Formats: sequence, structure tokens, C-alpha cells
Amino acid sequence: MKRYDIAIVGAGIAGASLAAEVAPHASVLLLEAEDRPGYHSTGRSAAFWSETYGGPDIQPLTTASGPLLAAGGFLEPLGSLHIGRTEERSAIDAFLVEFEGSGVELRAVDPRDMLPGLRPEWTLGVYEPTCEYIDVGGLHGAYLAAVRRAGGELAVSANLEGATRANGRWLLDTRTGRFEADILVNAAGAWADPVAAIAGARPLGIQPYRRTMLQLRTDPAPPEHCPHVAHIGGSFYFKPEAGGRLWLSPHDETACDPCDAAPEELDVAITIDRFEHVVDWRVAALEHKWAGLRSFAPDRLPVYGFDPAVQGFFWCAGQGGFGIQTAPAAAKLAAALLLGKPLGAEVAHLDAGRYAPRRF
Repeated sequence: MKRYDIAIVGAGIAGASLAAEVAPHASVLLLEAEDRPGYHSTGRSAAFWSETYGGPDIQPLTTASGPLLAAGGFLEPLGSLHIGRTEERSAIDAFLVEFEGSGVELRAVDPRDMLPGLRPEWTLGVYEPTCEYIDVGGLHGAYLAAVRRAGGELAVSANLEGATRANGRWLLDTRTGRFEADILVNAAGAWADPVAAIAGARPLGIQPYRRTMLQLRTDPAPPEHCPHVAHIGGSFYFKPEAGGRLWLSPHDETACDPCDAAPEELDVAITIDRFEHVVDWRVAALEHKWAGLRSFAPDRLPVYGFDPAVQGFFWCAGQGGFGIQTAPAAAKLAAALLLGKPLGAEVAHLDAGRYAPRRF
């Protein structure tokens, strides 16, 4: 039975990014329940880097992550167009007010000037020019590679089945064997509360939600330089992809148990119907459909820090749909808390207490 300083449950973007930050300073084991990392959420993400996504409490993490993502070559220009109908003026105004003074660049536009084929009732628009694509696979792979280079280890098909604290150490039983670690990190995404229960910690009410995604081919194809387009009321978003394809979501959040999520046919039909009420483009083909899980704490903020009641148990969970766009800054913040070090320059301005588990 090999002993590690830190065992991290979950090798999605949360666990992988945190492991990459701490592996140069401690011996690290990543425990992944599936046969490959990032299967449930990270690998099914339509991620984009948008400073407004997740709201003003998430924006500092997103903004701090931007330069780090850019430096790694993981961003490409996209832009985001938030649209609304005339009767949604108050929502547009509230959105602009929400980010006043944040440094996020937003400007009111006529959306019809930016999106050919937009139906006439969509009269209101706010453009967020800094929104960018994220190379999710590249980012996740880079973190896992960094873990390996620093001597960290990954165990797949290693579902956590038992965790016992004794003599200042965790004894961890998994499908692939028993491991020992001084600190146990809960980066289990949708399974964060069940992992907490296994370790004897109080679950925080982290709820998984299913989100539907479709890949479409349209006629006409999305115009050149088409931005990410999102309803200010939160009923859809879509963005162009390679080969003239379009990724489309109804922005659904259906509470569910942790699972291998699959799209429901009714959600697929609703998604296409909503899209057809936005633009006059014909849906030429539905090429692919899938669903992923997004997991939120009750206040919809992520949870980073040591559990106040269970010694040696650390939370890195509740990242919702913004886990990838915030990963670089979140991992640096969480790593500093985990290792007991001061916050680095990139994240020194962040309020770690805002995300601490003791807030519950």
C-alpha cells in the first residue's frame, strides 16, 4: 500500500488542474472512477471563456484565468452576443448594471447588425467582445501531463468505496486497491456529496443537473465570424464550430442523480423549436446530441477549502458550468489553501473566504 501526501478524488478539470498545481510540492494521487479522466462533464463541455458567465461572483475567477489560458494557447477569438426581445429591456439593463465597475467590456448593440437571419422580435443586444473559445481537451490534457511530469500518479477505474481516517492518515479503498494519504481532496464533481458521505463529512447539497447539447448543420451555415449567441432570459445559447457546424443548448438544468447523463428526446425537440424561433436558418441535420452534468452548491458558488469538521478533508467542488473557464485561477487559489501557502500574484486579489465550505 503506497502512501501519498494528497489523494484527489476525480480527474476531471477540477481534480486535474489542482493536481497540476500541487504535484511539484507534494506526492499526489488522482483517483478516477471511470476508465478515462473527464468522462462525465469535462469531456462533454461546450466551454467558452466568458467573463459574464456565472454572474458577478464568478467573474473574478474567470477574469483571473483569462491571461493564464491565453498564455497556454488555449483561447481563440469568438465574441458573445446576448440578445432579448423588446419586453426584456429590464433584463438587459440589469445585466449591464450587474457588471458595472467590473472591468468587463460590454456594449449595447443592435443584434440584427451582427446576426443575419435574426427574427424581427429580437431587438435588444449586448456584445461581449472578449468572449473566446476554450480548447477544453487541450487544457485538460495539459494539466494531466503536468501532473505526470511532476511525479503525480493517476489511477483509473478506481471508484472510491471506503475512506477511514486513522493516525492522521486516510485509508482509501477503491476498486483497484487500497491507498493511503495524509489529505483527501473531494474533486468528484456530480459525486461530491456521495464522496463526502463516504469520508464521514456532511454533504453540502451539491446538486447535479443535466444539460442538453446538440450539433446541427444549418442552411445557411453560420456566417463567418458568428459570435456565441445567448438569450438574456437564459432559454438557449449557440455557438459556431469547425466545419460550419453549430452547437446549441436549451440552457436546461434538470436536477438528477449523479449518472452517465443522456439527452431526453423531449429536450432535443424543445431545443430545436427554440432555435427556430430565433433565426430563420433551416436545420438541415441533427448530427449529434449529448448531455453532461453541471453541479452546483446551494448558493451556486464553488467550494474550495478544508472541511471545518473533518480533519484532512478538502473540498474542490461545485464548479457548475464555469469550471473550465475558471480552472487556472481556481486551481491556484485551491492549491494555496491546500498547501497552506500565500495566494500567488495571479490570484492574490481574490477573496478565498467567499468560496470556503464553512459558509454553509
